[in-house]
Amino acid sequence: MSTTQSERLRELLEPLVASQGLDLEEIAVDSVGRKRVLRVVVDSDTGADLDRIADVSRALSAKLDESDAMGEGEYTLEVGTPGAERLLTEQRHYVRATGRLAKFQLAEGGELVARILGVDDEGLDLEVPGVKGRKATTRRVAFPDVLRARVQVEFNRKDDKDMKKEEEA
Repeated sequence: MSTTQSERLRELLEPLVASQGLDLEEIAVDSVGRKRVLRVVVDSDTGADLDRIADVSRALSAKLDESDAMGEGEYTLEVGTPGAERLLTEQRHYVRATGRLAKFQLAEGGELVARILGVDDEGLDLEVPGVKGRKATTRRVAFPDVLRARVQVEFNRKDDKDMKKEEEA
């Protein structure tokens, strides 16, 4: 998608998405055979359930139908959320991922897998899991030191109730 088309679509759609209480995270136009697919990714601090996605999808579809932003050809509109293993690129993404495990690519080299404990304007407070029976440690990482970060899926994550039961035992 050309930068111009991307910018036009963002300018057109972002206010509408914001009016629905959501953030416009990503816009992509892909060609699938003769058809094009417009993918719009939205999110909010409280998440986006199916009803909110359906509402914003209808609103975006109506707005796109009354504009020429997608040109004359056919296209399919897909509206969704970032998904479980989302890439963290904005401070708000880190805030939303507080409590979650993430994999960090660091500017100093190497990778770090840690739980996000807190976020402020300068960086992150992380809990690095202990290895071989050692206790977890905390670490501070400034945003400029993070080249790339992605939330990790945890299948066996203990919730707060499980943690309290272990502490009481």
